[in-house]
Amino acid sequence: MNKKYSFKKILVPVDGSRFSEKALRRACEMAEALDAKIILLYVVEKSPTLNILDRNEYLELLRKFGTSTLKKANKIVLEKSFDAKTVLKEGNIVSEIEKTVKTEKCDLIVVGSKGLGTVSRVILGSVSNKLAQTSACSLLIVK
Repeated sequence: MNKKYSFKKILVPVDGSRFSEKALRRACEMAEALDAKIILLYVVEKSPTLNILDRNEYLELLRKFGTSTLKKANKIVLEKSFDAKTVLKEGNIVSEIEKTVKTEKCDLIVVGSKGLGTVSRVILGSVSNKLAQTSACSLLIVK
């Protein structure tokens, strides 16, 4: 039985980097070709804070950066004559991406690759690497 695969909802996690912008532009190309919807996601990672700021100030700065990042990403999508849903979440980045895939019923995740070296990837792990192992849907890593 042949099953035709189609991507109708594309999740694009953004972080403000040139890598995520490149992934977003690729997602826009795909959305146009496939008549798909784009969902933009920024996750405020609740990691240990610096001693300089208290936790609430730190999280508030990250929330503001996330909101700004989503606005910039949405502007790119609007330039391509698309509408995008924007989502700001807090928690573990990979977990929140996976939750969003399920709640939004996404067919594809498009992420940028930061090109971490082998040693860094072993020590830190990368979001794209973790998603490749755990994602419930297809994943495109844009280099």
